[in-house]
Amino acid sequence: MSNRIHIIGRKNSGKTTLIVELVQELTARDLRVGTIKHTHHHHELDTPGKDSHRHRTAGAAMVGIMAPGMNAIFWPETDNQGDRYQRMLAMYAGCDIVLVEGHATGPGRKVEVWRAATGTEPIAQCDDTVVAIISDDALEAAVPVWSRSDVAALASRILELTTVKLPNRRRLR
Repeated sequence: MSNRIHIIGRKNSGKTTLIVELVQELTARDLRVGTIKHTHHHHELDTPGKDSHRHRTAGAAMVGIMAPGMNAIFWPETDNQGDRYQRMLAMYAGCDIVLVEGHATGPGRKVEVWRAATGTEPIAQCDDTVVAIISDDALEAAVPVWSRSDVAALASRILELTTVKLPNRRRLR
């Protein structure tokens, strides 16, 4: 996933809202966008007691669910074998870009959403893997600060961090 960008930030910085807006903007440009929500909290993603959960707790290495309009795959992360993003690569092969919400300590390029209202310092001040900060608040930083209010410009800047080329899938009008 060389075209993976992490959108990081502290709690209530606006990561989810920004990712939703970026997905809308990028898909309007005819790009196929994948997203991954990273959390450091342990919680059950599958529904305990349901068949798929029972399959997994019985020892299945991977469990898939197929329903009209939605599919999912669950696998336990018990062996910590390498980069989990690399292991998910096949599932995202059809995507032009993958936006990861969170995982500030993980591998990959990171762009930070920062708001002064959170009362915290930007992560970029202590993490040199952050390549830019997105904010409309006044801020002195060692990395570029991009305006939060212009989603189209943000999408373009994020694409510049990748090897994504706009597709020729658009129809002529």
